[in-house]
Amino acid sequence: MAARGGQIGGNVLDFVAAMESCAIREAALKLQDGFLLTVTTPEIVTRRHEAVEALATDGNRPLEFSLRWIDCSHSYLAERGINPEIARHFGVGCNRGKRSMAGRIVFPIHDENGLLVAHAGRSIDQTEPRYRFPARFRKSPVLFDLHRAVVAAKSVIVVEGFFDCLRAHEAGLPCVVSLMGCSLSLRQEELLCERFQDVTLFLDGDSAGRGQRPAPGFQGFHEA
Repeated sequence: MAARGGQIGGNVLDFVAAMESCAIREAALKLQDGFLLTVTTPEIVTRRHEAVEALATDGNRPLEFSLRWIDCSHSYLAERGINPEIARHFGVGCNRGKRSMAGRIVFPIHDENGLLVAHAGRSIDQTEPRYRFPARFRKSPVLFDLHRAVVAAKSVIVVEGFFDCLRAHEAGLPCVVSLMGCSLSLRQEELLCERFQDVTLFLDGDSAGRGQRPAPGFQGFHEA
């Protein structure tokens, strides 16, 4: 800012980080996922799939621990319309421990096999970043709550955020998964099409949410 006379500037990573309220590394991952979604050449798509799988294997290994001191009755959850029963069902609550997610609302994230691979942390004040993910965690090959949704029904609703998913459960819609953002990756589409007969995209009504479209060749997708 000092070099620009007090004006904010930077490169494309700085722009995405500012728009998405995330760290530079997460901005780079968002750009990578978004870029890869536009590729349609079969050979390149194959290379992309292999790269994503390799990154998933390397970055989303099952955790050898779980957070213990979780307050599922924290007032912030009530402010967001989440009752303690739903919070306990998901293992969501304020982390009273001393790890990097301390003082944040944590969301346990599992892979498609139900293995715990990460915790995401949401700040309850103005602390940035608003959402914090582990450094090596990859969102693109994972869908939040997929391991529960697959046993609920064959028709699934896809939402953007963690709280969207929890509120859908509270409304009596247990077959719902979250993208943990507004980007729908090829691997996420594959997970949905492999496990469900009907998929409804129920994303936010802003430009980012409306801009998501399934890749050519994927059937059974609808928008709500």
